[in-house]
Amino acid sequence: MPALSADQYDHLRRLATVWERMFHGADRSAPRDNPRLEVDALCFQPQTLPDGRHGLLGAWITPASLSLVVVPETNDLECPGGTAPMTLALPSGRYPFRAVSLGGEGWLWQCELLDDLRDLDSRQDGSRLAQRLMRTVMTPAAD
Repeated sequence: MPALSADQYDHLRRLATVWERMFHGADRSAPRDNPRLEVDALCFQPQTLPDGRHGLLGAWITPASLSLVVVPETNDLECPGGTAPMTLALPSGRYPFRAVSLGGEGWLWQCELLDDLRDLDSRQDGSRLAQRLMRTVMTPAAD
């Protein structure tokens, strides 16, 4: 698997910062938020989308959830609002993604898989969980 470029890593970091500001901000007291976690983009790799365009697929961890996320390679700033969900076929199965706007900073496709991460004790636990998620998603399902 090819390594991401410095620009791609910077773009993912910027999107994570915007997500943090938009969805978590200073209010870290929401009942389902884990104050030990931050928004982080982990284990991203190139991925071809169903329409043939290219993007980056990886794990997106927040204080509240763990998701699969696809960041389109050519990320127009305007989110395709009202767009039908995108279904992505991965080695382990098919996953439904919804478009999420990040204001004037762009948008991404999200497939939330876990919505309660309160039992994680550290960012390192979150990172290990994201790595396990990506290994599982990218391994063919047993028949």
